[in-house]
Amino acid sequence: MLPLLTSAQIREADAYTIANEPIASIDLMERASKAFVGWFVNHFPDKKQAISVYCGTGNNGGDGLAIARMLDDHQFKNLDVKIARFSEKATDDFNTNLKKIQQTKVHLSEIGEGETLPEEFGEVIIDALLGSGLNKPLSGDYKRLVDDLNGLKRTVVAVDVPTGLFTDGEMPTDGVVLKADLVITFQAPKISFLLPESGPYIKCWEVVNIGIDEKFVQSLDSPYQAVEEKDIRKMLKPRHRFSNKGTYGHALIVAGQPETMGAALLCASACVYTGAGLTTACVPQSGLTALNSYMPEIMAIVRHNQEIPEIEWDKFNTMGIGPGLGKDQYALDLMIHILTNYKKPIVIDADALNLLSAHKEFWNVVPENSVLTPHMKEFDRLFGEHENWWQRIQTGIKKAKDHQLYILLKNDHTIIITPQGKVYFNTTSNPAMASGGMGDVLTGIITSLLAQRYSPKDACIIGAYIHGKAGDELALPNRANVVLPGQVAARLPFTMAKLMA
Repeated sequence: MLPLLTSAQIREADAYTIANEPIASIDLMERASKAFVGWFVNHFPDKKQAISVYCGTGNNGGDGLAIARMLDDHQFKNLDVKIARFSEKATDDFNTNLKKIQQTKVHLSEIGEGETLPEEFGEVIIDALLGSGLNKPLSGDYKRLVDDLNGLKRTVVAVDVPTGLFTDGEMPTDGVVLKADLVITFQAPKISFLLPESGPYIKCWEVVNIGIDEKFVQSLDSPYQAVEEKDIRKMLKPRHRFSNKGTYGHALIVAGQPETMGAALLCASACVYTGAGLTTACVPQSGLTALNSYMPEIMAIVRHNQEIPEIEWDKFNTMGIGPGLGKDQYALDLMIHILTNYKKPIVIDADALNLLSAHKEFWNVVPENSVLTPHMKEFDRLFGEHENWWQRIQTGIKKAKDHQLYILLKNDHTIIITPQGKVYFNTTSNPAMASGGMGDVLTGIITSLLAQRYSPKDACIIGAYIHGKAGDELALPNRANVVLPGQVAARLPFTMAKLMA
């Protein structure tokens, strides 16, 4: 897993690297700037293009000065450095890099407190105003400058963090941020990059390694982690000779009403495609023909009229409940029947989550180590309204511990929260997957992995990753605008095979 650090931990890791590599802070700044420039020159090859570099007077500004000097070394011909000197404070490394760039022919100018902002002719703006240490909204001259730059509609490349964006914590809803077309960030993505609040401000980001001490970063034991492909390769279990359908478990999917059989079919088929040895769907009688026609490999427990079906509890390794189930009294009675009789971990999604949010008295019968898979609105119905995603994460950490459950909060970077307080960010998926039924497929995947005796934590992490990866394999090579849930489900065996190769 890739540790995601808070701003305080970033400073701690920098300080440790400086003290123990050892390396002078100015040399670490040089290394970071060189990594930035290495990426930049490969993607902005036009050396005649007008480039303006905006620098604050802190270490982010020091990075900007070093970057401008290095671009000059690379024969970029049209550089303009503007220093925002909005206070008398300046870091030592900023001052050192200022002296270095003054020895070149790069054009330098300063913007003082309250001064009229200069006219901007740059086609590309490099943002090195404020970095990862920001902990309050922009105001005064910085806000005025950022508002002006946002109005220019130029290509903006941010150094490490866009000016005004917090790296972690609650971002003010009325905060002003310099919108970046690209962020070239150091060592690892910032936590805020993986949350929807960053969407209006960052089109894309790239990580460059600057040699921060990895062992020390791991020792910080950050609760926030990003899932990488190498993690999934280690976690997946290949199939072996002499195994049989019993080896891979029996899953029960409790889903669907006559009008919402699609959700049940998508969920159950994903369970099959992910590798459950046996999959049974508990569906209404009117949906049986659709089930048999869609995928005859799925067995059925038929729900007749409003009768609670007989379920042989010991037959099933796990259950997934909720997709298309409905929210009427019968659905509630069926869910209560399951929760009071089945004690192994289950996956609770969709309508089952809504029933649980409306009847919180049944929290105490949800089996320990079960998995909840809400989207944002379902999460807020379960746990109360939230103003931002950081609040949701903190609530999720508390509720997962209180109820000894795993919470998979669906998002562009789906967030898995464990009872131990760990928070894992998924790193696959794409906008083409924003389609009704995609969550039903994810529920089927996780249910299947639980049936195959993966731990709930591993089932959540692997499930989110292969779900998004299958969507990526379908959408990205052909730049597909939309990928359908059924396509993602059918892709899963091939995605998993690649990861186990």
